[in-house]
Amino acid sequence: MPTLVQPDTDFSTLPELPAEVFTAPLKKPEHVGDDWLEPKQADYSSDDDAIWNDLFARQMDVLPGRAASAFMAGLQKLNLNRGGVPEFGKLSEDLTALTGWSVVPVPMLIPDHVFFWHLANRRFPAGNFIRTRETFDYIEEPDVFHDVFGHVPMLTDPVYADYMQEYGRAGWKAMRYNRLKSLGSLYWYTVEFGLIEEASGIKAYGAGILSGPTEIVFATEAQSPNRIMLNVDRVMRTDYVISDLQPTYFVIESFEDLYRQTVERDFDRLYRSLSPGFTYANSAVIDLDNVLHRGTQEYLLRGGRGSGARPV
Repeated sequence: MPTLVQPDTDFSTLPELPAEVFTAPLKKPEHVGDDWLEPKQADYSSDDDAIWNDLFARQMDVLPGRAASAFMAGLQKLNLNRGGVPEFGKLSEDLTALTGWSVVPVPMLIPDHVFFWHLANRRFPAGNFIRTRETFDYIEEPDVFHDVFGHVPMLTDPVYADYMQEYGRAGWKAMRYNRLKSLGSLYWYTVEFGLIEEASGIKAYGAGILSGPTEIVFATEAQSPNRIMLNVDRVMRTDYVISDLQPTYFVIESFEDLYRQTVERDFDRLYRSLSPGFTYANSAVIDLDNVLHRGTQEYLLRGGRGSGARPV
């Protein structure tokens, strides 16, 4: 079986993970195999479907005019407004016809190397559970709404879909150098919290923004956060916030630009130059930045979510 030390990894089977590679330890549930895939999608109740419908309606009140045009088009192509938690078989059938991707159920957050392997094979792992009414506004671990509503519509865009596959392949190279934190920053600031410059203004394409009502307004309109044009080398040296609104967002010109900046970058050379930790704070603006909006950082300076600060 291929190992990470080989440059041309065969992704037809899950490659071996050498002992010298550092990854977060996660306990695998007994009912799943090494691929961490659930035997089938969960049987969602009518209450679960109602939660999906309410989450969907809430987002559609705030997304028009703020979400990327590719995302809004993806929602229509996949008919995600048909009601209730989407059935993965039908969803995958539609998505495969468009870009060759499918959606597969997983029980929880899965190990990095398994996640990368699924992406490399154009499979998007989605949480096999949905939040409760008690966690309606905020959930720590991504559920089916975040994963399917937030991520999957973007996979209908051919260039973005190719970017996601290449990201999965790149993950194995990052592990060879033990630079998962750096590659994680790239994912965070593009796939989860990315913005794009469109003719009508800055829009959101990141799933972490698109699946929450507060962040979509904050990311695209608020005065607090920085909005800086994407520079891959800079982003991969930048810390990020997991449990609050982002002090900084990075903006791409197009998905072709995102693909070009990442897939055509010599990551072997980049990884050799990176330190294990981050160089830049998540609120920093540095000399090489192409700044579209230098934020006041008022929300951060007032203490963020824990202090009750208004996201302005």
